[in-house]
Amino acid sequence: MKKNHNTKTPKWNDPNAHDEANKYQNPIPSRLLILQTVAQMNNDGKPATMESLGLHFEILGDEERFFALTNRLKAMLRDNQLERTDGIHFSIAPLPQTVIGKVLASSKGFGFVVLDDMPDLFIHEKQLRVVFDGDVVEAVAIEFRGKAEARIQQVLERASTEFIGVLSEDEDGYFVHLAGANAHQPITLTDDDVAKFGATVGDSVKVAIIDMPTYQEYATGKITELLTSLNDRELIIETTLLNHAIPSAFSAATIEQANAYTEPSELDIKGRVDLRQLPLITIDGEDARDFDDAVYACKRAGGNYRVLVAIADVSHYVTPQSPLDVDAYERGTSVYFPHRVIPMLPEVLSNGLCSLNPKVDRLCMVADIKLSRTGKVTGYEFYPAVMHSKARLTYNQVNAYFDDPTNETLPDSLVKNPDVTKSVDTLFALYQILDKRREERGAMAFETAESYIVFGEDGDITDIKKRTRGDAHKLIEEMMLLANTCGANFALKHKLPALYRNHDKPSDEKSTKLSEYVKSFGLSFPTENPTHADYQRIIKATEGRADTQSIHAMLLRSMMQANYSPDNIGHFGLAYDEYSHFTSPIRRYPDLMLHRAIKDKVTNTKPKQTIYKTLDEAGEQTSTTERRAEEASRHVETWLKCHYMQRHLGDEFTGTITTVTSFGLFVTLNDLFIDGLIHISNLSAEYYDYDERQQALMGERGTSFKLGEQLMIKVAGVNMDLLQVDFALVEKMSDTKTSTPKKTKKQKS
Repeated sequence: MKKNHNTKTPKWNDPNAHDEANKYQNPIPSRLLILQTVAQMNNDGKPATMESLGLHFEILGDEERFFALTNRLKAMLRDNQLERTDGIHFSIAPLPQTVIGKVLASSKGFGFVVLDDMPDLFIHEKQLRVVFDGDVVEAVAIEFRGKAEARIQQVLERASTEFIGVLSEDEDGYFVHLAGANAHQPITLTDDDVAKFGATVGDSVKVAIIDMPTYQEYATGKITELLTSLNDRELIIETTLLNHAIPSAFSAATIEQANAYTEPSELDIKGRVDLRQLPLITIDGEDARDFDDAVYACKRAGGNYRVLVAIADVSHYVTPQSPLDVDAYERGTSVYFPHRVIPMLPEVLSNGLCSLNPKVDRLCMVADIKLSRTGKVTGYEFYPAVMHSKARLTYNQVNAYFDDPTNETLPDSLVKNPDVTKSVDTLFALYQILDKRREERGAMAFETAESYIVFGEDGDITDIKKRTRGDAHKLIEEMMLLANTCGANFALKHKLPALYRNHDKPSDEKSTKLSEYVKSFGLSFPTENPTHADYQRIIKATEGRADTQSIHAMLLRSMMQANYSPDNIGHFGLAYDEYSHFTSPIRRYPDLMLHRAIKDKVTNTKPKQTIYKTLDEAGEQTSTTERRAEEASRHVETWLKCHYMQRHLGDEFTGTITTVTSFGLFVTLNDLFIDGLIHISNLSAEYYDYDERQQALMGERGTSFKLGEQLMIKVAGVNMDLLQVDFALVEKMSDTKTSTPKKTKKQKS
């Protein structure tokens, strides 16, 4: 059996060693181990001080680790985990009487109560019997064998009362087996209920809970829908919607309100700037159905520019506190799955009246921006308008035009309308200027691999392909950034009731971890207060390497998560002092909020009562729904990829090492962009040291595995509950500089 041993690391038996090793380049004792040690010292009558703890953990002479330990002890004092007597000696602080948190269940049969103001509490398997993943609970925090555990007192809020699972049967009767995080919670059914729907063992069914589970009894439910007609993709999407509590049906009042609107009338257009003769166009993906932004550009005197970014005027239709507003606020955002969208607004609006379709009048809000010849914004104004799109173009069509304007396959709406052609040419020239300014200000430009799944007519996966971004995509992105920054500036200047899109600079903890990581490449990075220039230096220094994407993934992980807030702190990743979301009110509620605020200001209209009590509440709601949507989308994509790999058990692929850990290698397949783990036990038969600085496993016989290296692997297994693909090493490729190795003969299409 292979082992991993790192002689550079002090030896302590830390129950959370694995998590600490994943989080930090130079791990220190976890909070749990510190609590256990302080408790033992107190029981033995030994002094528990910073120095005695450093001596106990054998890091008193390690300046870096001891400094980190002292910071952790201070944090534990702050979080009321430890107390200090005489200003020197540590002791265990009393646990709070009760806490309220959300259940995070694991398919392995345990879970945690996730808390905001203290470390999460472990939920034992027995305690997990009464809850589902995502439930909000009141619990008592107790100490058991030196570990903080939760004793659940009551469930305050159920994440869901409906679930999708597979009908199963044992000696006690029928039950529905749930997958993933709720696999611990079978839902029993009656024979009559099963017979009523004609369901058979193995069928997928939707069930509603009748009686919630107790410590003595499993939950009971009733079948509400037989899902045998759904394909795998449809089934996992439906399951994910329920598990993440994402609304997928609009209220009757919302549908009634949406259907009552008609095409823009003269009354709707009155008072708006008429842009119907202007060659505004939309540029989107081939499969896009809602077009919420249109663009136009022209040259001004002296080589300066004027850009119009016209955005669908959703605020004209979604009025505050109306049924449409209630549903839109609850959803917060549209949710995107492969071949399916759960829209924030009914399709009669999102794909109809609010979509800037060609050759029809549409109401819009316009950011009319003036720029110098060097791309600096010299002025802007916002106003409601009416437009008439002259062309619905796709990214591929515009990219083809940029490559060859004489291409005979190009649409007439582009090449046979001189006004449109001139505007597109001007947009491209301005994009090149703005792209240069983007680099100069230090905005991040990471090299990452994005993929999309191709489905057949039967809904089955036929392929997984790399998603590419050409100049047309980047051009539109730059125009949207222009409008968003002007929107933020306008909101700040006039103190409007709107949300900003904030992205904080990395924490010192994340910076320290990244600093240790890049040392292996001979590069430096500050351990606190990094600048955009620090990131750009790493990006430039690692261009063209086989492991570039792995390095950039680490850079991305060092970043903080963006969120919405009424308090502007700027956007670190984009290198903006102020930033907001203005350009997608069809699919994002914060954009709708900004539209309302700007329109009220420029039309001198008194703001109406909002559905949310405070802007802070709106910021929390929209940030939460955004994370919910991202998690749901990611879960479905991961499930589909794992499901796809079940067909390839035993097949061989080439892949790139993207992460190195003490327990093995994570490898991304070069052609399918699917991640899997080669456990250390599936490497060559020798002992391995985990080198944190080099991010490598070093074998005692000279074998090594490093980030970016190419491997031939075999698909060894797929765990659908854990959504984990296991690989086994076939061989290490000789040419580690090849970024896209050829497929092997055994690899299927």
